[in-house]
Amino acid sequence: MTQTYFRRGLGLKREVEPILAAEYHSGLVDRIRGDGFSHDWGDLTIRLARDFGFCYGVDRAVDYAYQTAHKFPDRRIYLVGEIIHNPHVNRRLSDSGITFLYPDETGTFDFSDIEPDDVVILPAFGVTMADFSQLREIGCILIDTTCGSVLNVWKRVDLYAKDGFTALIHGKYFHEETRATASQVNRHEGGRYIVVRDMAEAELIMAYVEGGADALSHGAFIEHFRAKSSPGFDPDRDLERIGVANQTTMLASESLAIAAAVGRSLERRWGTDAIDAHFRSFDTICSATQERQDAVIEMMNEPPDIMVVIGGYNSSNTNHLAHLCREYTTTYHISDASCIDPGTGAIRHKPELAADASEVTTGDWLPDGPVSIGLTAGASTPNNKIGETIARILETRDGRPDSA
Repeated sequence: MTQTYFRRGLGLKREVEPILAAEYHSGLVDRIRGDGFSHDWGDLTIRLARDFGFCYGVDRAVDYAYQTAHKFPDRRIYLVGEIIHNPHVNRRLSDSGITFLYPDETGTFDFSDIEPDDVVILPAFGVTMADFSQLREIGCILIDTTCGSVLNVWKRVDLYAKDGFTALIHGKYFHEETRATASQVNRHEGGRYIVVRDMAEAELIMAYVEGGADALSHGAFIEHFRAKSSPGFDPDRDLERIGVANQTTMLASESLAIAAAVGRSLERRWGTDAIDAHFRSFDTICSATQERQDAVIEMMNEPPDIMVVIGGYNSSNTNHLAHLCREYTTTYHISDASCIDPGTGAIRHKPELAADASEVTTGDWLPDGPVSIGLTAGASTPNNKIGETIARILETRDGRPDSA
């Protein structure tokens, strides 16, 4: 029987390694890392965070995508959404012949053109249970690159639903990963979820649970969370028992704070002796996300004069790295090296955390005289994009690295 589901690669890692190294490696990044994550070019110091760029899950997903193109050169290959949130990587995969499938405004994918002989790659974020079931019914070959950290969250959400707890997910309700995670409650009849974007939305839930004077009415609550909760969600019924989980790329400290606050709220509502029957929380924060955020905080013990954060503007973990950096020093979040113009001395960047924030241009961003530039990058940013950024910074200061 022909194998139609691959979860552990295609056995072609050695064959694609040279291609990946050629496309994503940076000798300049290796050089700075080898110098203790800091290197001086005259009066300009470049510092790298100790953890940055591709994480294991992203590296694995990209590796599997390249293996897929190598193994099935004569078949149509589709990718559900984007493999990761990095425009350069996605462009390279598109150039290799992989067709990207994008959802409509409701988040629905159209699989009507896919046939049994086709190959479909599932992204690192995973896909909803409904999408997975539909693809399995078609009978096409599936290459599943879902990150292990995401799978760990799914297991928790599955357990919550099995035991009758509503999954409260800290995340962005429209994000592919959160949609896939929320769908796990459908494994069990009556499974429920609700998504909160931040502490402010979590406080709406806590106020309703505790029946405070500032609590939303029943109707207003349902309307506010209509797009962010399971169909038929009833706060009177579905907020009695809550299990907290999170989109793995969210700000770790905020996820932990929300979980702790919700736990205290339920304890006030039901009493200390009954809390175990009403609240559950497990640490579902991705270790790579945590490590990159911790590395930024460590760097800020001696903040650089300027911080440059590299990664896609729609990358959640990159946005949160930039948000962290802004609390300590002047920060520019750029999508890649092309945002830096050595000729004019200007930089294009995303100025804030909001997903719909427009890119702005800042002139003369790199001051004269001694200056230290810190760099980090989201988990979906390859080393070559970091190296290109460093080279552009040096060119802006009329300095050039020996190797870029």
